[in-house]
Amino acid sequence: MLPEWVDWNGHMNVAFYVLAFDQASGAFMRNMGLGRHYVDGKHGMTFVLETHVTYDREMKDGAPMRFTTQLLDRDAKRVHLFHEMYHAEQGYLAATNETIVMNIDFASRRSAPWPKQAAERLERVWDAHQPLPRPAKAGRMMGLRKK
Repeated sequence: MLPEWVDWNGHMNVAFYVLAFDQASGAFMRNMGLGRHYVDGKHGMTFVLETHVTYDREMKDGAPMRFTTQLLDRDAKRVHLFHEMYHAEQGYLAATNETIVMNIDFASRRSAPWPKQAAERLERVWDAHQPLPRPAKAGRMMGLRKK
């Protein structure tokens, strides 16, 4: 965690959790062959359609982070990812992020199917992730509990 990510409460500010999770999504996309060369080559890009963050435990000043990512679903143009952020030394779950990302054609800036190599990689990840249990926090709806 960078020093500028810490707010006056001495913990990671809300906005920087989103930034950190966006970087986790970026790492996933690079592993699918959809990194900087994909955009710079004017082939395509990815856009986030929806995101949901839970804040489970504070990440205090200077805390090292570790992320896991699970592919919950995919189709010809979108992926549904679930990230977990852990304190890298103490091991506790600090936050989760559920996000839907869509592939975009560079020229039209409209949705487009994944390129062949990315679709093939996504299928391999999908095959590996299908046996994993669905995270308990996936698919949560926001609201106030009534007693």
